[in-house]
Amino acid sequence: MRVLGANGGRSRRDRLIQEQVHDAYKSKRKLPEPTVCPQCGAVYHGGRWQWASRPATPHESTCPACHRIRDKYPAGSVTLTGAFLSTHRDEVLNVVRNAEARAKADHPLKRIIGIEDQAEGILVTTTDPHLARGIGEALHRACSGELQLHYAEESDILRVHWKR
Repeated sequence: MRVLGANGGRSRRDRLIQEQVHDAYKSKRKLPEPTVCPQCGAVYHGGRWQWASRPATPHESTCPACHRIRDKYPAGSVTLTGAFLSTHRDEVLNVVRNAEARAKADHPLKRIIGIEDQAEGILVTTTDPHLARGIGEALHRACSGELQLHYAEESDILRVHWKR
């Protein structure tokens, strides 16, 4: 839509101004290739982090997942509660760990930061919101129960709650 301005000139007023999402863990610049993470050994090549053999003369930089793990700053969290959890704890945690292993095999930035016992259940924190969602969906498929997803745009974190 074009609107005539007060001076008769044409001005553009139909543009939406998009706010940029600020993620302190996303690289502000393209990394030199090849780059290796000294903590986990992931290789930045072809514009993304991947599992590959270590190049002969790589640059070094900490990957975003290792950075989040070091800072204990999750991008996703999964809260596990309910009576089923108390009687089937080991099976539920196996589902959680298997979901991480499947995701991490292709995507080195998808990792569990921690698994913490809490008064009401278990809290699993992740380096990636997609992993948190994947863990919740894997639990729902394997064990049924109630699954809730809450994405808080202001904090850019996905909170998943699974209960049975």
